[in-house]
Amino acid sequence: MDTTPEPSEAVGPLDTVDLEDRVKAIYEQVADYPFQEFHFETGRSLAERLGYPRDGLDRIPEEAVDSFAGVGYFHDLADLKPGERVLDLGSGSGTDSFLAALAVRPGLVVGIDMTRAQIAKARRLAHDRGNVEFREGHIEEPSVEDGSIDCVISNGVINLVPDKGRVFAVAARALRPGGRLAIADIVTDAEMPETVTCDASLWAACIGGAMQRGLFVETIEEAGFHIETIRPNEAYQFLSRRAQKATAKYGVTSISLLARKA
Repeated sequence: MDTTPEPSEAVGPLDTVDLEDRVKAIYEQVADYPFQEFHFETGRSLAERLGYPRDGLDRIPEEAVDSFAGVGYFHDLADLKPGERVLDLGSGSGTDSFLAALAVRPGLVVGIDMTRAQIAKARRLAHDRGNVEFREGHIEEPSVEDGSIDCVISNGVINLVPDKGRVFAVAARALRPGGRLAIADIVTDAEMPETVTCDASLWAACIGGAMQRGLFVETIEEAGFHIETIRPNEAYQFLSRRAQKATAKYGVTSISLLARKA
């Protein structure tokens, strides 16, 4: 069954409450029923195709990888070191957090996610792993001290947030001077019309909220970052007909990016 949400009837301003409800509903399903059909791929086959090393995936909980719904690989860009502190924005069931925890041990990884089913699953899987913890909350308001983080990571989540500038600003505030931002996310080549950008169903499908690439870069830089690397994730693809149509029409695509706090 294709779980791509139906379009909203009214265009009008984006209903952010409706948007959050739709996003939570989709990713609750990803957590609890990862093998059903979504508009995007999930699971280990996707992770491996995007570039995640098999030996790393073998060392983290299989159930976390089952619910992996990322859009690209960025851990090589992050270049995490033992003892570092990492903040994972939109950590889901924990694939990226668990991998980061292996790299930074005895350092700490903090995952933030607003979907209770995802947090519950990640916490259950983390019960015997001492250097990763998961906190329920919004990525615009991560519960970490300013200047306490060495690297902020995120995979396919920032496009779901209406105020992306705020996300990058709080990421910069959480980072120490010289800290890194290593992410994968969805951007567009062309500006999308209000029929797309004001449709909560298309936001929840990781399309409506995607920024134009140039504006995305500009927003990151305005938050106080210097961008060092941007690369396309050509292996990522949407599955549903509606998502594929938007990809072709507006150049919706995935990128991975490394930036450093000034």
